[in-house]
Amino acid sequence: MSVPVEKVATRAYTVPTDQPEADGTLEWQSTTMVTAEVCAGGTTGMGWTYASRASQTVIEDLLSEVVVGSDLLGTTGIHERMVRACRNVGRPGAVSCAISAVDIALWDCKARHLGVPLADLFGRCADEVAIYGSGGFITYDESTAGAQLEQWVGDWGIPRVKIKIGEARGGRPERDLARTVFARTVIGDGVALFVDANGGYRRKQAVRMGHELADTANISWFEEPVTSDDLTGLRLVRDALEVDVTAGEYGYDEPYFAAMLTAEAVDCLQIDATRCGGYTSWLRAAALAGAHGLDISAHCAPNLHAHVCLSAPNVRHIEYFHDHHRIETMLFDGALNPEGGSLRPHLDVPGHGMIFREEIAAPYRR
Repeated sequence: MSVPVEKVATRAYTVPTDQPEADGTLEWQSTTMVTAEVCAGGTTGMGWTYASRASQTVIEDLLSEVVVGSDLLGTTGIHERMVRACRNVGRPGAVSCAISAVDIALWDCKARHLGVPLADLFGRCADEVAIYGSGGFITYDESTAGAQLEQWVGDWGIPRVKIKIGEARGGRPERDLARTVFARTVIGDGVALFVDANGGYRRKQAVRMGHELADTANISWFEEPVTSDDLTGLRLVRDALEVDVTAGEYGYDEPYFAAMLTAEAVDCLQIDATRCGGYTSWLRAAALAGAHGLDISAHCAPNLHAHVCLSAPNVRHIEYFHDHHRIETMLFDGALNPEGGSLRPHLDVPGHGMIFREEIAAPYRR
């Protein structure tokens, strides 16, 4: 029986960070969340992306007319029509983020209409998924960085954490080393330490830094040692180091992931459902990585990734990113508890189980 989509609505909210933040190649003081609501069969589903207001415009001008009137149960077909509708404006970036928000909302609405949690709709193979604490911004002083690390490890019991390096596009390697050694001192030897250069280093510099970081701070995850556009460089660094080299968060479509995997550029593929085209594309990318014998890691937006990660047998963990944790905990009822180092989605409520609190979000609406 067909369930026509009756309405698609979108809004944008900009939430200031709790203090200035930066990684090796970018600085920011706020995060914008673009939401999408889909109404069908007396049920409303919600998705969102962390992007710019440009994604809101794409939803309003290009996607709504494609989605309204479509059968809610035909999520794959709707996804394909959204992609085709955006042919002349280009898929990567804000357009793919817009598709992602609507696709997530469609899946959430579908699950709620059927009265099942998203994990069961996707095909659950686990009941919980591991996370790693993520933040450690370059703008943090030792007091702030130490307090964040202690919260993750001491208060919440998360056994893996990540900090930012590559400061000034690789221009301050001595501080990168000092901050990483400091992080290791705070968390102790029993916690896995990850680093993320956000593409800040050059190829040979990344190799040298990788060896030194492994020797002095026992890192086990080196994210984007060089720009993820440089697949040859990623492969070079991966071949030279024992630690896992990872990338993929800027994947906006399946061909991006296919190229990265074919180049054998990473040890673990990162996938972001709020960027890659929603749950529909995320599941395809996860399967593609599995076919190459690789694990995957969900990039950011922890509460949106929890259910879909339960359906991927090759998932390693979710990035429990500081900014998105703040926003999702503040603006939604149903945000998941990170204590113990895993997320355990609510399997007794339909959809992703998150309820948006417009009364709290209203002051941030743009």
